[in-house]
Amino acid sequence: MMEKNAKIYVAGHRGMVGSAILRELERQGYTNLIFRTHRELDLTDQAAVRSFFETERPEYVFLAAAKVGGIVANSEALADFMYENMVLEMNVIHSAWQNGCKKLEFLGSSCIYPRMAPQPMPESCLLTSELEKTNEAYALAKISGLKYCEFLNRQYGTDYISVMPTNLYGPNDNYHPTHSHVLPALIRRFHEAKLEKAPSVTCWGDGSPLREFLYVDDLANLCVFLMNHYSGNETVNAGTGKELTIKELAELVAKVVGYEGEILWDPSKPNGTPRKLLDVSKATALGWTYKTELEDGIRLSYEDFLNNPMRAER
Repeated sequence: MMEKNAKIYVAGHRGMVGSAILRELERQGYTNLIFRTHRELDLTDQAAVRSFFETERPEYVFLAAAKVGGIVANSEALADFMYENMVLEMNVIHSAWQNGCKKLEFLGSSCIYPRMAPQPMPESCLLTSELEKTNEAYALAKISGLKYCEFLNRQYGTDYISVMPTNLYGPNDNYHPTHSHVLPALIRRFHEAKLEKAPSVTCWGDGSPLREFLYVDDLANLCVFLMNHYSGNETVNAGTGKELTIKELAELVAKVVGYEGEILWDPSKPNGTPRKLLDVSKATALGWTYKTELEDGIRLSYEDFLNNPMRAER
């Protein structure tokens, strides 16, 4: 268990996941939290990361920093996504180990699982067949981080763990028109259509793919829970175990936003993977379940979007 005054470093504290972990730690009464902005510490700079860890020597590390993006960004900048994520995570994990970090938690993504993985996807299906090509670079980097934690455990007896979340949404999300994920993109689309009194909104694909969504504050709660209650080489899936079609999601977002026009579909555009559901029985067996239902979470996300107009331009 982490002591309330233990020195805890949250890497990526300004991102959606890192900021949620920070909120959760503060909510639970942890007082000795350290973090650095990207300008203060470039995690891809090995010498800078080494110096930071030698000076600060955090006892616990949540590694939530990453270069992230939606399907467009991922498929256009393959080399950048692989290099930046690989270097960043290796620097942090290696320096944490060299400077006596008691426990580190590595945050991954459900895209690490094979393209044709069984549904729902258990943790054990990792590396059993080939990856989805559109985000292969990001997935390979995340798998490398997860495996480096496992190999340090095996070779040096460290207590480094990893958690793999499903699709996330919530405060501090990215609402960029082309570089955001599906749920924040829909919030923005329907909000703008409502303001413009547009008679209809056209969405990509036919609306049939099934997706699972986890509110980011629920993930943060699980991250702190695992840091205190889990040790092991295998990762832990983070999700709700529930799914809905993209069509149902679009209708739900339109309802929350208050857009009353027609929702049209463009089947000439790609659907993406037909289904991506995580098997969350491992987290459940450890004693954890999600708290925020999707409609409530979308409402909270929309409030965050409205209260942060600058964020919508990112």
